[in-house]
Amino acid sequence: MAIRNSNKVSQRAVIKQLMKRCTRIVRKESFDESEEGLPMDVPKGHFAVYVGENRTRYIVPISYLSNPQFQSLLQQAEEEFGFDHGSGLSIPCDEEVFEYLVSMIN
Repeated sequence: MAIRNSNKVSQRAVIKQLMKRCTRIVRKESFDESEEGLPMDVPKGHFAVYVGENRTRYIVPISYLSNPQFQSLLQQAEEEFGFDHGSGLSIPCDEEVFEYLVSMIN
């Protein structure tokens, strides 16, 4: 039982860290920004990701960060691109795969 509780704590810490990183990346994006420096087309509680070779931009809810499949995509993104490459949060998968995953989460 202690192992499961420890695993939940570590998952929460990872999600919290990913949310902070996503927030920093969104603030660095270079399109129309509000006074706070955030893009105006990203609603509160959402963040932008770039998917596929064409870097198609998707706006996704922060709640996706708690989904295990989405976390897997973020881990792949960290391994391939890192989180401090300055060009937004890129997800290394095909757009069709990403759209399928999003449809399964909804």
